Amino acid sequence: MTQPISITFSHVGVYVTNLDRMVDFYTRFLGFVVSDRGKTSGGGGIVFLTRDAKEHHQFVLATGRPADVPFNVVNQISFRVDSLSTLRQLHAALKNEPVTEIKPISHGNALSVYFLDPEGNRIELLIDTPWYVPQPMRVPVDLSLPDAQLWASIEERARTVPGFKPRAEWQAAMADKLARAHAA
Repeated sequence: MTQPISITFSHVGVYVTNLDRMVDFYTRFLGFVVSDRGKTSGGGGIVFLTRDAKEHHQFVLATGRPADVPFNVVNQISFRVDSLSTLRQLHAALKNEPVTEIKPISHGNALSVYFLDPEGNRIELLIDTPWYVPQPMRVPVDLSLPDAQLWASIEERARTVPGFKPRAEWQAAMADKLARAHAA
């Protein structure tokens, strides 16, 4: 390609076995609203969900996932939240939901809470940190620590990883890399 193309992420869709249960979880717990629903060409159900009035849908749930599939092919679905406070609130509230494997993790560049939704899809709720750390990095964290102590422990561990740098420095290098790639 000689001209760079403009691409942004739009949405993700997953097949489900129990559409009503999944719609309930994503609308009630994560605050999505149903923007549309209908039938697929094969007669199955499909529900479009959004959290942004400018986006018809950001997440799609469609029937068709076999109940006897031994594993889920979705690696993860990640949702950025607005603050550490929100991340903590969601982490606490997950304990009352039909989810499993709730794990707070530091990636150095993000602070995340992972869990499996009611059908076993791996979900990540995250906030960015001010640092870049080469990935993968996965260190369990204690979200009950006071803010200053939590951030200090994340930064201390992240600084031990070769390649650690401020996020702004990494973003500038990545912008440069993208510009070079699109110029070629």
